[in-house]
Amino acid sequence: MARKDALLNLRAILVRRRDALRSALAGDLSLLKELRSESPGDVIDAAYDSAQDEISSQLAEVESRELASIENALERMKGGVYGLCEVCNCKIPMARLNALPYATMCISCQRDLERSGGGSGRPQESEEISGEMEIDIS
Repeated sequence: MARKDALLNLRAILVRRRDALRSALAGDLSLLKELRSESPGDVIDAAYDSAQDEISSQLAEVESRELASIENALERMKGGVYGLCEVCNCKIPMARLNALPYATMCISCQRDLERSGGGSGRPQESEEISGEMEIDIS
């Protein structure tokens, strides 16, 4: 029963992070629209604004990929397959799920995928997308 309780706790964490990302992305997008509607003062201001837009856009892209991974994890929970490796169908260890709640593969299958150079379109699970996702398991 401990695994089930831990999975329920991870669900709550994923929902909170999903909601935070949705809010952040909505704010980022509205801010970008506001900035684009303002006319730049001179060439330097335009260059600065362009650089800021690029940084904001890249951050939004990273947050968007993380959000997609979280939503996938929540869908897997609904389907009753959360915590099972998509490749070998074995249970993903709780330590891995605590470290990366939206992991879809066990470490062995993830390593094999990375060695083969394969990708699923989602961010590599071994990449740390956000320090906020780290969970204290003590």
